[in-house]
Amino acid sequence: MSEHEIASHRSDGRLIDPLGYHPASEVRYPVAAPLAKHIVRSALQDGFDVAVSMQQPETNLGHAYGFIYRRILRDRPIPFVPILVNTFYEPNQPTTRRCLDFGRAIGRAIKSWPSSARVAVCGSGGLSHFVIDEEFDHLVLTALANNDLETLANQSFNLFQSGTSEIKYWLIAAGALAETGLRMTLLDYVPCYRTEGGTGNAMGFAVWQ
Repeated sequence: MSEHEIASHRSDGRLIDPLGYHPASEVRYPVAAPLAKHIVRSALQDGFDVAVSMQQPETNLGHAYGFIYRRILRDRPIPFVPILVNTFYEPNQPTTRRCLDFGRAIGRAIKSWPSSARVAVCGSGGLSHFVIDEEFDHLVLTALANNDLETLANQSFNLFQSGTSEIKYWLIAAGALAETGLRMTLLDYVPCYRTEGGTGNAMGFAVWQ
């Protein structure tokens, strides 16, 4: 079933995909198992007690991964290594510094992987929400663009709560790329306000190049 076959129309004629970033039926995406095992072993040596799942226990990986699989790669994904971090649920949310350090560990693992394959790193998550804080978003984005990871590591733990905790995925990606010589370039920043009270989701898109 194609996206157009599952879509409905708004009154203005624009398409709505009720399934969002989830496929209409069960889909199996390829995993780069050799790289995944290497990252796990390397992270353990770096002091991270990572868990491993041999089978996805739920119906999907969630919209963060669905955005990459369906919107960016158009359901034609290359082999992935999905990495999940609990940024949202108390009481064991990692600190920003721990996320950056974990990202660095991932970067070292990729660098030491004995393969000629090219590896891309994707961090998928929103910026401030469910109340938008544009000033904070720009602080984060400016620090990322300047590779100023210490500024991000020193931000208050309380700023990264609720949906805003998704910024920690940006930090993990930044940590993984910190020693590559690549610099972050912001492509777009869109504060998507939903109400006059300031609620909504802030979105950003960036590349390291």
